[in-house]
Amino acid sequence: MLEISELSVSYGAISALRGVSLRVGKGTIVTLIGGNGAGKTTTLRTVSGLLRPTSGSVRFMGEDITRLPAHRIVARGIGHVPEGRMIFSNLTVDENLSMGAYLQKDKAAIARNRDYVFGIFSRLKERLRQTAGTLSGGEQQMLAIGRALMGEPKFLMLDEPSLGIAPRLISTIFERIIEINRDRGIAILLVEQNANLALEISTYAYVLETGHVTMEGASADLRKNPQLKAAYLGG
Repeated sequence: MLEISELSVSYGAISALRGVSLRVGKGTIVTLIGGNGAGKTTTLRTVSGLLRPTSGSVRFMGEDITRLPAHRIVARGIGHVPEGRMIFSNLTVDENLSMGAYLQKDKAAIARNRDYVFGIFSRLKERLRQTAGTLSGGEQQMLAIGRALMGEPKFLMLDEPSLGIAPRLISTIFERIIEINRDRGIAILLVEQNANLALEISTYAYVLETGHVTMEGASADLRKNPQLKAAYLGG
């Protein structure tokens, strides 16, 4: 579904990505692993059209989307749950979900998507009129994912979904990510510093270091890799 080829991105004189190439197949979960500053978030932001690459390309379902503005990329079926969630904290849960459906014109589809979100995140239905900024970190993450699902994406990018969440809710969030992938067939590109968890739920993985891919392979194989275990898996 997604093919990134030789992507390079700079922040002024600082090179953030250097010739990154990766692929995400239909219906798969692919993870990006790397330390802080490796270029993981930059990769997602470039796919979303929030950053412009200095070279390289991004293709989605065969179409070159490298230079498209962000709203047109969303319209093509790419959802992005950013690091830190970026919910509208002064709006209610209901209003946040409505914002996720701003490009949708089919009222029946909007209602169907809302019911699906409530089905996987029942807490959101319980807090529908609550101001989003008063939710717990885990509930805000549920809302951020739910907001993205309201746009009926074919492809979903998740940036650090476990960040700032109570341990008891992390497993719930990741169970729902698996469910979204399985039940809706949505391909997922996952950025996650908890490498053990990311490799457990993904089928394929790329390791980013200082802006370029240093390792890639089936997630099950990388979990056994001594170099990766020493660097990211606590052993």
